[in-house]
Amino acid sequence: MWTFIGAIVALILGFIFYGRFIERFFGADDSRPTPALKKADGVDFAPMPTWKVFTIQFLNIAGLGPIFGAILGAMYGPMAYLWIVGGCLFMGATHDYFSGMLSIRNGGASIPEIVGKYLGVGFQNFLRVFTLLLLIFVGVAFVSGPAGLLANLTGGGLTIWLYVIFAYYLIATLLPINKIIGKIYPLFGAALIIMAVAIAAAMLWGAAGGSLQMPELSVSSFANWHHHPSENILFPMMFIVISCGALSGFHSTQAPMMARTIKKESYGRYVFYGAMVAEGIVAIIWATAAMTFFGGAEGLNLTMQVDGHNPAWVVNEISVAWLGPVGAVFAIIGVIACPITTGDTAFRSARLTIADMFNYNQSTIVKRLLISIPLFTVGFALSQLEFTTIWKYLGLSNQILAVVVLWTAAMYLAKVGKAHWYLSLPATFMTIVCITYLLVAPITNGGLAIETQTGTWAGAVCGLLTLGAFLYRTRRVVLKTLKVQ
Repeated sequence: MWTFIGAIVALILGFIFYGRFIERFFGADDSRPTPALKKADGVDFAPMPTWKVFTIQFLNIAGLGPIFGAILGAMYGPMAYLWIVGGCLFMGATHDYFSGMLSIRNGGASIPEIVGKYLGVGFQNFLRVFTLLLLIFVGVAFVSGPAGLLANLTGGGLTIWLYVIFAYYLIATLLPINKIIGKIYPLFGAALIIMAVAIAAAMLWGAAGGSLQMPELSVSSFANWHHHPSENILFPMMFIVISCGALSGFHSTQAPMMARTIKKESYGRYVFYGAMVAEGIVAIIWATAAMTFFGGAEGLNLTMQVDGHNPAWVVNEISVAWLGPVGAVFAIIGVIACPITTGDTAFRSARLTIADMFNYNQSTIVKRLLISIPLFTVGFALSQLEFTTIWKYLGLSNQILAVVVLWTAAMYLAKVGKAHWYLSLPATFMTIVCITYLLVAPITNGGLAIETQTGTWAGAVCGLLTLGAFLYRTRRVVLKTLKVQ
């Protein structure tokens, strides 16, 4: 219980102190008019209340990520606590803050355009394609799962529910952001938070009364508790499995959408850094709940690996057992509604990304349709693939995008003459994680599956070489700036 409480307190204090430090370090300035005010068009650039922007951002980046990812990550044991807390505060929330603030400083630009400005045209063109594919895959992944669940619940056909959800996606993507997203999503975001708080309260009540035993982080827990540790290596796989709640590149694709609605730069700490910390708290709650409900990481592994259950089943079992009929309602919202709300904002971000690529005005619905119809046609075609085929490529792609964005923010700091280490060190670590994963992951996960120790050393060397290349380039940037002056 004390590990759980300590993790929650650490995240809150991190937001208060480190979040404020990052805000001051970046130099948030309320005298600068934000894109929401300078470019207001009533469609994508539309100022909204900060509390509403926060809840939308939270729902956009969260969905099922900090629930399903945390449950899968808890299979590795209490070590997940360290990654969620440390990753969230020093990597994920910082990554999200710089993604949003750099978009604000660049007129609400999408992330590929920001990357191009600070890392060059090559990275820009790569990320344009890479980000677009990731957004489409996210949208498709978060339509296939809910459509399947709705088909099972209602007895209707899967294809019919796919049509229904895609029709909703199209409407939500075309309409001004404050019509559907701005009105409904804060309610779903609040429901996701209430659900997590209720689970935490039930768990603490049971632990205080002695009916539940919550996991504690100790010396003996510094191990890989996964049922198949040789195939699910603690490093780097846990750092890929737990993305939402710790660090997620997908968040950088959502930040520009909210950057176009913020009224003041000082609100960025609450919207970007704060929403990520809130997601980290949700991840801590569900990781702890999964281990607690099944009697520890070993029990969770037996449920998932031996009995063949999935995270959606785990969410339903915990919610109904601890919260009763109300829990069943929240479980439905969590497993069906939340992924849908993540999927449609993924498609909306894809539309904005394409519009930014071609500098194509989106003021009229006809112009938005010209991008959206081909986009949804591709998405619907991909939805016919197996869900597992789509999902297995998301984790690594997500963290690769995070790596690129971290290096981008580090380069920005170098160009403005500030210490880049707050971003370049996390970028180096995640570069090592991604390269190591590519080398040592089993073939079924998309890796080369070479010997673990060799792959880890190779990943470390590649990460350090990347840092060296970055330092060499920043030195050239500084010298060029001095020469111009």
